[in-house]
Amino acid sequence: MALPQTQPRFDVESYLAWEETQPERHEYFAGEVFAMSGGTDAHYTITLNLAASLRSALAGTPCRPFVSGMKVSIKAADAILYPDVFLTCDARDKAPEAALAKSHPLLVAEVLSDSTAAYDRGRKFELYQQIPELQEYLIIEQDRAHADLFRKNDDGLWVLHPIPAGGTISLQSVNLNLPLAGLYADVEFSR
Repeated sequence: MALPQTQPRFDVESYLAWEETQPERHEYFAGEVFAMSGGTDAHYTITLNLAASLRSALAGTPCRPFVSGMKVSIKAADAILYPDVFLTCDARDKAPEAALAKSHPLLVAEVLSDSTAAYDRGRKFELYQQIPELQEYLIIEQDRAHADLFRKNDDGLWVLHPIPAGGTISLQSVNLNLPLAGLYADVEFSR
């Protein structure tokens, strides 16, 4: 995440109106806005591969994946974030008032970069955990074939399920298994 912008503090409604006029994307947290940086070829390819896989597998269901241009509003945290990919199956996220930001995802995925890895694994994950419907949080590395899936158990605790190269991502929230290799189709690792 970048440095806070110099704008005055916003409430959610003011932020949403202001954000619609901005050429770049900004996340919102507790009255402050933060400019979002761009990604790499690998980042966007992985994002697209995941969203396309979810869309194809869940066609005809009430579930819809969204990519980084759609916001997630977390009322309990006074935050509005741009996940790389998220999935919602909740009818409330299809209502007209949810046109700019969804509030009930059951899966959120972030593709890590060197500049965002600590934030995505730390504070951003803490914010996402305040979404009552969220069941799974998927963190995907872009410089090697590896992902970490955090799943909320029956006690409300988040349990890590690492997915190594050659593994399968088991998304219990939508009863779907995705080969990890599919997320890396057309990705060339630089290392």
